[in-house]
Amino acid sequence: MAIFMDRHDLAGTTAADVAEAHRKDLDIQDRYGVKFLTYWFDQRRGTAFCLMDAPDMETAQCVHREAHGFVAGEVVEVSLSAVEAFLGRIHDPETLPGQSSAEMDAGHRAILFTDIVGSTEMTSRLGDRMAIELVRAHDAVVRRCLSQASGREVKHTGDGIMATFTSITAAVDCAIAIQKEFERYNQGNPEPIHIRIGLDCGEPVEDSNDLFGSTVQLAARLCAAASTDQVLVSESIFREYGAADLFTRATRRRLKGFAKPVLIFQCDWTKAGAQQSSSHTA
Repeated sequence: MAIFMDRHDLAGTTAADVAEAHRKDLDIQDRYGVKFLTYWFDQRRGTAFCLMDAPDMETAQCVHREAHGFVAGEVVEVSLSAVEAFLGRIHDPETLPGQSSAEMDAGHRAILFTDIVGSTEMTSRLGDRMAIELVRAHDAVVRRCLSQASGREVKHTGDGIMATFTSITAAVDCAIAIQKEFERYNQGNPEPIHIRIGLDCGEPVEDSNDLFGSTVQLAARLCAAASTDQVLVSESIFREYGAADLFTRATRRRLKGFAKPVLIFQCDWTKAGAQQSSSHTA
């Protein structure tokens, strides 16, 4: 048995329709030796994503076909640990009192990367022990900001952190908070830490065989392309955040792994007000 996630294009379908389709999957799954674990539905974008334990992807499709006819357009094999890291759960969530199916998690995520600028030079100049202490200081600052913004750490990259957010607004505001925290940190420490940040957002199953494959790749490339103390975001982040005056210097740049030049926006975090995060919704 393997774990699969699929993607359905269901424009015009309601949350109630998708919940009923999921129930029908559960009703007949045992006939095929399949176990549907949970699903995500994005009514605004008209997409749904199912997570299942199945002998193979074709068998999982058979259940969909017989149960309700909503056959997936794409199916990828995934690991449960990766799903939980990115999406926060691998089972159907408990419905809270007063909560409706319309409040279902959309599965759309913002991905954030941080990277310590000049980490190799820092290690060479200061030695391993001191460099490790600075990395720990970086981690403490970033993790504190993630906690305050409801961000989820996916992994540590050695000299940075990769994180995911359900809210695009929270992700951008967290990036701003991180840079401001390091600005304060550097004012009182003889050995400053400068970082760069990259952000993109997207769906769990897109046009690659990896969970959030192209979103992770672009966020990582944006982080690598950023200069010292910069936050670079994708066009998707720019459009969804909803505060154009916060972003400057829109440019098209060629990034490794992308066939066409990518439109990049710089977040002017130095101008962000303390109350900005409360004035936006994701």
